[in-house]
Amino acid sequence: MSAVSFTVGPKSTAGVDVSKMCAAHQAIDKHVKDGMILGIGSGSTIVYGVQRLAQRTKDENLSVICIPTSYQARQLIIDYKLTLGNLDSHPKIDCTIDGADEIEIGTLTCLKGGGGCLTQEKIVASCSEKLIIVADGAKAVNHLGQKWKKGIPIEVIPMSCKPIQQKIEEKYGGEAVLRMSADKAGPLVTDNGNFLLDWVFPETKYCWSSIHNYLKLIPGVVETGLFIDMTNECFVGDPQGNVRLLKKTEQTLEL
Repeated sequence: MSAVSFTVGPKSTAGVDVSKMCAAHQAIDKHVKDGMILGIGSGSTIVYGVQRLAQRTKDENLSVICIPTSYQARQLIIDYKLTLGNLDSHPKIDCTIDGADEIEIGTLTCLKGGGGCLTQEKIVASCSEKLIIVADGAKAVNHLGQKWKKGIPIEVIPMSCKPIQQKIEEKYGGEAVLRMSADKAGPLVTDNGNFLLDWVFPETKYCWSSIHNYLKLIPGVVETGLFIDMTNECFVGDPQGNVRLLKKTEQTLEL
């Protein structure tokens, strides 16, 4: 079976996104064990996961070393008094729990980077035995781009931004848009000091692995928001507190 349904926690909680909370809690409860090295992802859903981890650490006296994927994740680990680690001391990670902007049902290909942390998220995920994705049910789609209309995030070296825009648009069509900062004039700058292009692609069938490989070979491209053949399980919640467990049932499309 590709999906299993179960119910976690309260049906409604004031001020809380129940779908995200239940998905994150279930992932933490199932996958976090004493003594493990745990990658901590970024985004709003992960906040609930860190809260649950902190509660379990207190109640069960767990010893878990947490590896952050962003400045936000690092601050969450510190704020909840969890043990902070890094890849220098722990280059092998048992499990990473992270969010996603879209999850393709069947292949479990994920689109990530809406929050701008895609490169560090992918580095941590690549060092992990397992990558577990948690999200609300709206993120699970039949094909990428079905609901997420902001495009595929691509982190680029600032001086290469314009040439990369042109190469992507000439090769695939659509529009590669420089992401601007919401809080100041000018482009958004990642934790790595780079810019982000959001490629809003035409609606057609794609071999995402081929596109990812092509983009990575363009000088100046640091990383893409395509997470292909990396995800082991996805927990997706709904507003009633039900959680579906998605597993990979299809191979990534090859054209």
